[in-house]
Amino acid sequence: MELRHLQHFVAVAEDQHFTRAAERLLVSQSGLSASIRALERELQTPLFVRTTRRVTLTPAGRALLVEAERILAQVRTAHEAVAAVQGVLRGMLAMGSEQCIAGVHVAGLLAAFRHRHPDVEICLRQAGSGALAEDVAAGRLDLAFAVRTQEDSDQLRSVPLTSEPMTLLCHSSHRLAAAGAAVTPEELGGEVFVDFHPDWGPRRTTDTVFAAAGVRRTVALEVNDVHTLLDLVDENLGVAVAPRHFAHKRASLTALPVKGTGEAVYETVALLPPRQATSPAARALMALLETAGA
Repeated sequence: MELRHLQHFVAVAEDQHFTRAAERLLVSQSGLSASIRALERELQTPLFVRTTRRVTLTPAGRALLVEAERILAQVRTAHEAVAAVQGVLRGMLAMGSEQCIAGVHVAGLLAAFRHRHPDVEICLRQAGSGALAEDVAAGRLDLAFAVRTQEDSDQLRSVPLTSEPMTLLCHSSHRLAAAGAAVTPEELGGEVFVDFHPDWGPRRTTDTVFAAAGVRRTVALEVNDVHTLLDLVDENLGVAVAPRHFAHKRASLTALPVKGTGEAVYETVALLPPRQATSPAARALMALLETAGA
């Protein structure tokens, strides 16, 4: 089994199309097809279900994809480690982050990193915390800034960033705004909620809070970005429970404490692979972050 076979396999799995994958890899489609066939012969099983419109992974292909991504990430880390020993940090930093994550100024951190390490290509992906954790564990990302969603494992470790309580955001004319008092999940059971996709950290945190209180809630307006959430609340279309720092983004909204959630329910972390598998670029970025926070 050759590394190029795994690289070709991963590209086809990602694009679900031989022609697009070949164009991205700068190889001929016939050469790419031959590479996949050679891999299937060696493994003695089909890896793709081929149709005229697209290709999909077989169960064996899905199993191989997890390991292939991990192997390729380890090879890349090995190349970068050798370059780092030679005094030059190069290669790629593949990083993920949730939107408006607390505890780190992502744009400023990446700007400082690029200034210090101009030979490293930076790739950034925004997604929910669950997906980011999976990508770091699988080797698709070097690290990610996310909300803690699980305990550390042999494939994933976390470095705490910060924590803060959750806050209710509502329109200034809302009945709760007039009272101006802290609210409980029980008092919010009948409200219409604006919230994020279920994989995003603030949504996971809020769902946990309400589940612990035994309160069902209606998320009628589900969004994937912070400013749309704030816009909908600002138009009095619903209320939102969000991390406290979101309140500073829209002064027109009323922010009320949510009782019974503790003082540290929203916890942000840097997610990384085990220390021996952490890339030099990820280590350099974390060193910059620690310096900035010192």
